[in-house]
Amino acid sequence: MLNIGHIITTLTAAFFVVASYVILFSTFLPLSGIHALDLLAQDTHYKYFALFIIPMGAYFVIANWVGWQYYQNS
Repeated sequence: MLNIGHIITTLTAAFFVVASYVILFSTFLPLSGIHALDLLAQDTHYKYFALFIIPMGAYFVIANWVGWQYYQNS
């Protein structure tokens, strides 16, 4: 039986594979034939936005949580 941890791990791995293809491997490999992947691979600017929004969002959430903890405990 799958629990939420398995689903999160699977989605994270899938995102890593797709992002790796779009950013790294698409420059060396021919187009895949999948319209969405080809569209992202040919983009020169916004393909990095999808990859960097996740760590920046995590940083924002952690920084807000730490700030809230300082506020509550002062």
